[in-house]
Amino acid sequence: MRTIRIGVAAALLASAAGLSAQGAGPAVSASATAHPDQWPALAMKRQRDPKVEARVDAMLRRMSVEDKVGQLLQVDIASISPKDLETYKLGSILNGGNSAPNNDEFAPAPEWLKLFDAFYDASVKRSDGRPVVPVIWGTDAVHGDNNIVGATLFPHNIGLGAMRDPELVRRIGAATAAETAATGIDWSFAPTVAVVQDDRWGRTYESYSEDPSLVASYAGAMVEGIQGRVGGDFMRPGHVISSVKHFLGDGGTGGRDQGDTRVSEQTLRDVHAAGYMTALPAGALTVMPSFSSWNGTKLTGNKSLLTGVLKERWGFDGFAVGDWNAHGQVPGCTNEDCAAAINAGLDMFMYSGPKWKELYANTLREAKAGIIPAARLNDAVRRILRVKVLAGTFEAGRPSSRPFAGKFDLLGSAEHRALARQAVRESLVLLKNNGVLPIKAGANVLVAGAGADNIGQQAGGWSITWQGTGVTNANFPNAQSIWGGLSEAVRAAGGTAILSADGKYTAKPDVAIVVFGETPYAEFSGDRPTLEFSPDDKSSLQLLRRLKAAGVPTVSVFLSGRPLWVNPELNASDAFVAAWLPGTEGGGVADLLVAGRDGKPRADFRGTLSFSWPKRLDQYVLNRRDPNYDPLFAFGYGLSYAKGGQVSKLDEARPANAGGDQNALFVRGRLAPGASFRTSGAVTQARVDRQAQEDSVRLTFAGAGELAVEQAQPIDLSRESNGQLSLILDYRVTRAPTGTVTLGMAGGRSATVPITGVLRNAGSDWTELAVPLRCFADQGVDMARITRSAVIAATGAAGIDVSGIRVASAPPGPVICGQR
Repeated sequence: MRTIRIGVAAALLASAAGLSAQGAGPAVSASATAHPDQWPALAMKRQRDPKVEARVDAMLRRMSVEDKVGQLLQVDIASISPKDLETYKLGSILNGGNSAPNNDEFAPAPEWLKLFDAFYDASVKRSDGRPVVPVIWGTDAVHGDNNIVGATLFPHNIGLGAMRDPELVRRIGAATAAETAATGIDWSFAPTVAVVQDDRWGRTYESYSEDPSLVASYAGAMVEGIQGRVGGDFMRPGHVISSVKHFLGDGGTGGRDQGDTRVSEQTLRDVHAAGYMTALPAGALTVMPSFSSWNGTKLTGNKSLLTGVLKERWGFDGFAVGDWNAHGQVPGCTNEDCAAAINAGLDMFMYSGPKWKELYANTLREAKAGIIPAARLNDAVRRILRVKVLAGTFEAGRPSSRPFAGKFDLLGSAEHRALARQAVRESLVLLKNNGVLPIKAGANVLVAGAGADNIGQQAGGWSITWQGTGVTNANFPNAQSIWGGLSEAVRAAGGTAILSADGKYTAKPDVAIVVFGETPYAEFSGDRPTLEFSPDDKSSLQLLRRLKAAGVPTVSVFLSGRPLWVNPELNASDAFVAAWLPGTEGGGVADLLVAGRDGKPRADFRGTLSFSWPKRLDQYVLNRRDPNYDPLFAFGYGLSYAKGGQVSKLDEARPANAGGDQNALFVRGRLAPGASFRTSGAVTQARVDRQAQEDSVRLTFAGAGELAVEQAQPIDLSRESNGQLSLILDYRVTRAPTGTVTLGMAGGRSATVPITGVLRNAGSDWTELAVPLRCFADQGVDMARITRSAVIAATGAAGIDVSGIRVASAPPGPVICGQR
């Protein structure tokens, strides 16, 4: 199926269904002012070097205010060209979630290095005698160098948390840094040290654990892996700058991205700050403040935390870099003007959009006028220069000339793949085994499920593309699917393996392994209203039950970015393995599931839950510190061959009012809770089949008319207008339009984009059309009160079948804002 993308930017959509904020600990104070004297002082391993300080001071004295303000800006490569840096001496560039060289997310590694050379060359070109300060490039290398085709992708953090192995985490950090350095890039936005308290959050898989002590045990180790050890190989070639994120309390927002963490200062300190207690002493050079709020105040503008706690109490002397246009959410600010964030303690804006020169001009004006005091400006620039000196930026030279640059054989190297495979083995958690594992030598094995031969699904979000969507196995050349690993292991043990995604077979197998789970997502798109696995699609459960009814012993391998309510799936399985999001080394799954020729396990399970597993789908807040803690599987649970155990039949009762995914406005024949179809004018609707009976709607326009998805209650999308999700339509044309056709959205006022040309050129095949939400926001739609989330309107005769309307990340590729 081909995809049509419309628009140049998009807003993000989080679940609009009852996502309440929460947190563990004492009663919440309404105050968002921290008291630094109540926070512990930190013993930093890295002390200030007088020679570094003198060098920084000397540069600072020679810099103009224009130079200084330039250092405060980091701009997305999709919004800026190398030529711009000849005039604007900016501090940094980044590649956002969907940004890449030549607008090609599948660009080969040499293209990344080539583009960094171009930016670097422009940044150091000057003849006015003022200091040359090279630009640095930041990237989200969050589970490996995940933007680069061919890189090793390790299990996401939730899987690493199940390992309980800080030394392996350190080695993973070092391998990720080496592969990042191979492309010349010198800064990774990792690690995420969120202590997630509500698993509905779409970034839960970026958290090591619900438990602060486990997060603390990993944070410092990962920083040392990425940057090297202070006093040892710190920032030596092959290491890159680390960024600890998202400061502070991002895991306590009630399951909603960019939400509000309503907790006491004690809980903020003792639970949510745990990772910083080890990451900062390990020498972390940058910290990224959160999009989210603490007790109603945006973290990016909270001076008591950014300055009072982070810098003054803790003694952090690196710099604070903002998240994606997060400064624009600070009260009184816009994306192009936010002195308040700098004055609160932010040192570098992260900006995406075409108006970055306005941000520069406004910041320069405010610096000259004293709105940003000279002392604050100098402090921010001093911190940025200090990091660049410590990172060796000034001596490193052109990116392609650096010691690790161009060593593309490091991407997916045998050593790194072995490390990733070890991490997969250590991260799997055996939840149930009623005598079927390990798979016996010589067995005839059926391997089924949509995730069995799907590297993109097993890798999850932040895997080449931001949301992890729009990829195929061919995009992962140095990888192995779970099917690939199982096939090898079964054959090595003298058995046979057959792949059948739908689970159909001709000869009854001895055992079936079904690989299924969540499809890839990242923030916003991954937020959920409940913890029910796949409420809108029960095909995996139906497959399991079909095999059970046929008397086939069945092993479930569950791919997910969080614990989910899967009681029906557990009941339909003889064994159940929580595989999380294992990355590119699917063979690590087979290492544990399939016995050797001698009939003995080749390795045993050692992973244990770093997140509590829910007994009910409404157990959003399920942390072992909480009152009335009642999980299905407790924190630390995990079976093994050495330590067996069986699971009895589980309760499958589902609350009658359990909601579906609010992002899925119309999927598989069902409308999201609170949504309804409303037609007007000369249009009729009827149900037709695509993948299931009556799962699509047929629209027949005899003249002017419209179909709208109306919300019973307005959806608040005001926070989400900053990002990159789209309104996506799955459709086919049954009659070419004779008039104009538009796709729209309404909130306060209505806005539309023309899609007539798209429909006329579509043919009769099923097609996907993506319209960034920002196209509507820019036309004045009140994103805080979306009452009509999708409107298809025609002025003349037309025929359109629609099988899906949803909010998600558009597949890779260039976009426009309409086609007439």
